[in-house]
Amino acid sequence: MNSGQTVFAQLMGWLPRHQFQRCVRRYRGNHRVRSFSCYDQFLCMAFAQLTYRESLRDIETCLRALGSKRYHAGLRSLVRRSTLADANEHRDWRIYADFAQVLIARARRLYAQDEFGVALQETAYAFDSTTIDLCLALFPWAHFRRHKGAVKLHTLLDLRGGIPCFVHISHGKMHDVLALDQLVIEPGAFYILDRGYIDFVRLLAFTRGMAFFITRAKKNLDCTRQASRVVDPALGLRSDQTIRLNGPKTALEYPDPLRRIHYRHPETGRRLIFLTNNFTLPAVTIAALYKCRWQVELFFKWIKQHLRIKAFFGTSENAVKTQVWIAISVYVLVAIVRKELGLERSLYEILQVLSVTLFEKTPIFQALSPSSPQLEQSDDHKQLWLFNF
Repeated sequence: MNSGQTVFAQLMGWLPRHQFQRCVRRYRGNHRVRSFSCYDQFLCMAFAQLTYRESLRDIETCLRALGSKRYHAGLRSLVRRSTLADANEHRDWRIYADFAQVLIARARRLYAQDEFGVALQETAYAFDSTTIDLCLALFPWAHFRRHKGAVKLHTLLDLRGGIPCFVHISHGKMHDVLALDQLVIEPGAFYILDRGYIDFVRLLAFTRGMAFFITRAKKNLDCTRQASRVVDPALGLRSDQTIRLNGPKTALEYPDPLRRIHYRHPETGRRLIFLTNNFTLPAVTIAALYKCRWQVELFFKWIKQHLRIKAFFGTSENAVKTQVWIAISVYVLVAIVRKELGLERSLYEILQVLSVTLFEKTPIFQALSPSSPQLEQSDDHKQLWLFNF
């Protein structure tokens, strides 16, 4: 990268501009736009994400204070909060959703060979949702409770690299199970689901799609044991069975056999019962895969803490979805740069460094690399003694 550019300009230089413009043309995002283009909107929102801005006025004030640095960062026009608010309100959020998918595909290729704690050749996904509370008076479209609004982020996380490869944004009342209908099932992949996603009609769709699921069984599961396998109690395994469902409804919804694994955590003593349609992996590997589901919970916690998705810059559904998708794009872009530059820092550390160095004219690799440790001073270094008589 050119050392004469700001860190922000170098970071945005990793964006595939031609593919961004293709997304803009697909939804006519720049139709009748004279000065503030969709790319300018993306840069402003990315700036807000990386520097932790809290409002439109906050964004406007900080960008005005930058002066000539704003121009060198790629923002050619003076940004007013009314202009940014109108852009978030009216420009199709699908522009940024489609562009996020472009970045996600690139990031998944970079992290395809990464380890995630389980020796598995196939792709493994964790699927879950998180709720973001909203004020119903300001967001009347986001129905959740009688006097409360919310939106849900239904996310499919690729465990290799922690890359969100599918995100569906809905109002808070949408049941989590319905989000499974939005998934495009990948043959041979593993889908790790919480117990709340047990719906045998939808689970059968994974089996018919030649994919595997791992979930937890409910306590009232009505089934018949057909076969048992030998297990090693030293690994925490209690049983490994082949079962069929007995319920008059569930037996019709899922007529195929299932695998039921009883596992007791060696340290905590907690008992877990897993259901899966995979009969080849060792039982202890199934338990280890389900443990990896916690990564999606950590992802939700991470983005809520470090990206601006709890305080929104607009109140319309389009503005909220635009902000969420740009936040995801920024997350994935930082993950791409981290991998491309071979950085050892975590994403958290990189974001913290970027927040204070965005407009420094320093090579981005130098800005994000850990500084060299200071040499330890020898014990005989000259200094004043407190009690020196």
